[in-house]
Amino acid sequence: MDVKNNIILAMDLMDLKAAEAVCESINEYIDTIKIGYPLTLAEGLSTIGFFKENFDYKVICDYKVADIPATNEKIANQTFDAGADAIICHGFVGPDSVEACKTSAEEHGADVFLLTEMSHPGAVKFLQKNADEIARMGVKMGIDNYVAPSTRPERLSQIRDIVGKEAFMISPGVGTQGGDPKETLKYSNALIIGRSIYNAEDPAKATKDIVNSIQ
Repeated sequence: MDVKNNIILAMDLMDLKAAEAVCESINEYIDTIKIGYPLTLAEGLSTIGFFKENFDYKVICDYKVADIPATNEKIANQTFDAGADAIICHGFVGPDSVEACKTSAEEHGADVFLLTEMSHPGAVKFLQKNADEIARMGVKMGIDNYVAPSTRPERLSQIRDIVGKEAFMISPGVGTQGGDPKETLKYSNALIIGRSIYNAEDPAKATKDIVNSIQ
C-alpha cells in the first residue's frame, strides 16, 4: 500500500462534518485515512464510502478485530463490503481467528494488517510479552502488513527484524503519545497520526510541519 508523505490520518472525531472539514484542509498532504469504532459507531459504516467517494482516500478500518473465527469473518466481510481497503486485526487471539480476516481480505481484493503491539503504556503489561511471537505467527501465515508502536523505537526495530524488510509496517503513537516521526520512519513505512492533526488549531499547518520534518 502506497501512502502519500508516509502519513495516515487517524480520524477519531465522532462528527462526520467535523471530520470532513479536517480532511478538506489537509487533503493535499494525505491519501490514506484510518477510521475506528468512534466514528463508525457515531456515523455508521457509510463513513467508509464517504471518504472514498469524496476524497478518493484509501481507507483502513482499525477495528482491532479479536474474536472467534466465525465472528471475525462476519466483521471483516461487512467491513470490506462497505468498501474498506484494509482491516486491522489482533494477533493474540491466534492463527485461526487471524486467518478468518486474512481470507476475507483476499476474497475482497483487500488487505489485512496484523497488530503486534499497541502504543499506549498499558500494552507493556500483557501484549508486549507476546508481540514477537505474534509477529512470527504473521510471517508464517504469509501476512505482509503489520502495526507496531512508534512510542517504543526499540520494539519497532525488533519487530522489523522479525517481519523482514519487505513487510509493510505502520505505526501509531506519533505526536500526542510521544512518538517521534523521523525515528519511527527508520523502521516503519508510514506514520499513523490523529490528535496532533485533527485537534490542532490549524490542521493544515500541523500536517505540513510534520511533512517538512520527515523530508
